Amino acid sequence: MPPPSLEGRLLFAVPKKGRLNQATLNLLEGADIQFRRENRLDIALVKNLPIALVFLPAADIPTFVGQGRVDLGITGWDQVQEHEAGVRSASLLRGSGPTTGGCDMVMDLGFGGCKLQVQAPVKGQYTETKDLIGKTICTSFVGLAADHFARLEAAADGDPNASEATAGSRKLRTQIVELSGSVEAACALGVAEGIVDLVESGETMRAAGLKAIDTVVESTAVLIKSKSPSNPDMVELIASRIRGVITAQRFVLCQYNVERARLAEATKITPGKRAPTVTMLDEDGWVAVSSMVETKKIALVMDDLTRVGAQDILVLDIHNTR
Repeated sequence: MPPPSLEGRLLFAVPKKGRLNQATLNLLEGADIQFRRENRLDIALVKNLPIALVFLPAADIPTFVGQGRVDLGITGWDQVQEHEAGVRSASLLRGSGPTTGGCDMVMDLGFGGCKLQVQAPVKGQYTETKDLIGKTICTSFVGLAADHFARLEAAADGDPNASEATAGSRKLRTQIVELSGSVEAACALGVAEGIVDLVESGETMRAAGLKAIDTVVESTAVLIKSKSPSNPDMVELIASRIRGVITAQRFVLCQYNVERARLAEATKITPGKRAPTVTMLDEDGWVAVSSMVETKKIALVMDDLTRVGAQDILVLDIHNTR
């Protein structure tokens, strides 16, 4: 099948597989971005908007967005930081100074939380990251790992600019070895004294006999855009829709009736995003209140509302909001 025509369409890169894929697809569905992805094809035309989805490895998305090849992308903040670390080092090594281009973060999407951590054997002699200076570190995040150890080495050498040190600005004593997968096995196999890898629950690392001794980057999924998108208005429309979906996922609508004399107490419990909506009831001395409440707090809120005399308390799901 020939690839679909992309002319006149905003290009939106999304993870083709991995831990961010399904949550991203759910987000697109909630934002009413309608598409059908044909088998084995990594481009899908959106039916109801002038957009084409481009399915790419999450690690490649910051490069395509940063170079302006696609307009928007969803990937992990760790991947954005790794890309920028690589660009910085390459620029310094070439002596060309800062590069143009790059990408801007539009918003934190709140899912896919993980940490890029320095890990060392539980039964080993390394308890702090500085203990690994001069050792061998295996990772798939070469840029971030190199920058992290560059700062550690600079601090150990008494460099007053240690916090700004990068791998491109100094020769590392620590050896950074790139692995594309199964990084957690490197220490057990004698390839490295430590690793730098992504950790979600930590179960895989514990099973490999490793412990976290430092955090390099805390990461969640983010929406990023090119510095020069082809259609800024469409970028803003998509961002607005996605922002609405995320808000809807975080909040529920709480409705209840309460005596007007106790309204001030009740609205302290449910202040809403901006302010609660209060309407008259067809009963003297009573009002109806509607307010957005964080989903994770709703049980406690209902308990508190009951204590101040609220009645007929209802909790409704929010599918979208602006």
